[in-house]
Amino acid sequence: MADRETRPPTVWSRPDRGARGPAPERSRPQITGAAVALADEEGLAAVSMRALAQRLGTGPASLYRYVGSRDELLDLMADAVAGELDLSAAPGGDWLDGLVGLALQSKAAHLRHPWLADLNDRRGEVLGPHAVDYLDHALAILAPAPGSAGQKLEAVGLIGGLAVLFARREAGGAGGGDRSDRAAHLAAVAAEGRHPHVLAALTEAGAPPPADPTDRDALFVRLLRRLLPAMLGEGGGEGEGEGGEGEGG
Repeated sequence: MADRETRPPTVWSRPDRGARGPAPERSRPQITGAAVALADEEGLAAVSMRALAQRLGTGPASLYRYVGSRDELLDLMADAVAGELDLSAAPGGDWLDGLVGLALQSKAAHLRHPWLADLNDRRGEVLGPHAVDYLDHALAILAPAPGSAGQKLEAVGLIGGLAVLFARREAGGAGGGDRSDRAAHLAAVAAEGRHPHVLAALTEAGAPPPADPTDRDALFVRLLRRLLPAMLGEGGGEGEGEGGEGEGG
């Protein structure tokens, strides 16, 4: 208990810099911004206290007056990306439109910062102030939607997970350009007769529509508009479940 009282649980629980040492030369947001830029340019593995100090023209020891460890720096970076999302629009109107718009912002943030998905995989569920703002805004959008509180938390988690998945796919070049080739290959395999259920499904579905290279979000939006009402509609699930937390980056 004593250790819990003397050690803040997160980097946001203490002042922006330590009380000791010379007058501050920089700020925690400045340090965080430099770390985000470094990760954007060279990847997450390149972000170290030493490399960041070199980028800022100072010594590593000086950074520890603002950030206690690399893990704390990573938490600040993730929350800084969450802060890039525009939450200024007052919730209202169609809740599905609002949530899809938020999901599109989240996907765009992951495309701008490809390292964010790996960072979130490694750092667990540490929510900073911007991430909590995002979660609260998403729940405000969902206020008029059907479903329990637990289902709504799960829906926020779903849009975050799908944003990561689609951003990774898009960043990896798996767009719609080769979609017809993949469909033709699958049809040829199914026609061999060893996969009757695949053949029946392809026959019923018909040829896929040509992909629009200018609309990378079409499948993402279509999937969200199908899944979210199913999750939140009456009879969409039993109980409230475990819930989930969704971040902006």
